[in-house]
Amino acid sequence: MYPLPTPARAGSFPARRHPALRGAALALSAALLTAGCGSSGGSAAKPADTASSPEGFPVTIDNCGVRTTYERPPSRVVTIHQHPAELMLALGLKDRMVGTAFPDSAVLPELRKDFEAIPELARREPSFEKILDSEPDLVYGGYGSAFAEKEGRSREAFADAGIDTQLNREYCGRKRVTVEDTYAEVRTIGKIFGVSGRAEKLVSDLEDRVGQAKSAVEDRPDVPVFVYDSGDKSAFTAGGKGLGTDLIRLAGGRNVFADLDDVFGDVSWEQVVERRPEVIAVYDYAGSGSVEQKKKFLLAQDALADVPAVRNKRFVVLPLTATLVGIRSAYAVDDLARGLHPESFR
Repeated sequence: MYPLPTPARAGSFPARRHPALRGAALALSAALLTAGCGSSGGSAAKPADTASSPEGFPVTIDNCGVRTTYERPPSRVVTIHQHPAELMLALGLKDRMVGTAFPDSAVLPELRKDFEAIPELARREPSFEKILDSEPDLVYGGYGSAFAEKEGRSREAFADAGIDTQLNREYCGRKRVTVEDTYAEVRTIGKIFGVSGRAEKLVSDLEDRVGQAKSAVEDRPDVPVFVYDSGDKSAFTAGGKGLGTDLIRLAGGRNVFADLDDVFGDVSWEQVVERRPEVIAVYDYAGSGSVEQKKKFLLAQDALADVPAVRNKRFVVLPLTATLVGIRSAYAVDDLARGLHPESFR
């Protein structure tokens, strides 16, 4: 399982993306279609060749403004960021994966052996040339930074090289992301690879996990939760557009910064004090400082001493990967529920 700055005006927050997204150059559509998100208009669809296509193909996917037609399931895939890799492994698609990149949390135990068997191309996003060396027919990115134009990894650049791309739907510019987006992402990947049956089974398993945790706490009062990602002069926290807010809700909590109109953003420590969270959810990921360092910092701030969560040392630790659109989100609901309402799980 996982001296205060001047307060900002209530309800007003500076926009800022998560550190893993900084530098991403996104010019993507916000419209969503059933099989993905966005409307046609990115890379052109490939000419149909139905005579040689397997059963159920060709398949056309609209994803963040890029329409792709797959004549057959991709056979050589590079995943950038951990959550797309775990999703593919959970669907039994290890044999289609020729490279991974940017692991940011410990891999789920049941997937670790398969994950470690796939070549790691880079500790962060690999270069365009490094990806080409793996000869992929599809690159599946988790954050928008997977396809950062200024780094030469735009989706157009891959299309020009004859390589298809898929971006996690969380970064298609949606107004608000919920756990339903996780289920939709699983179904979309299942469709692309011709394993829709496996996808439906996985969705059912994830729904059951979420449902059990939700049922266990449904009669309990909501617990106010503050998400601490990082920051010292200000707090970098999860806002209302990101999946984290929905996960907290399902677990019997309430994100005290759900009114922050972004996926992530900065808030002042005065605002944290004013909103009096009873639990702090600490996001854990490589490069942000250890969980113990984060806890030590929060507990050492005199201005936070009377915040219930700090006074009572109530923390729930979540791998950042578990708060994204991917299979971990269902696990996060269970972990959160147990941390917010331990009395319901005795």
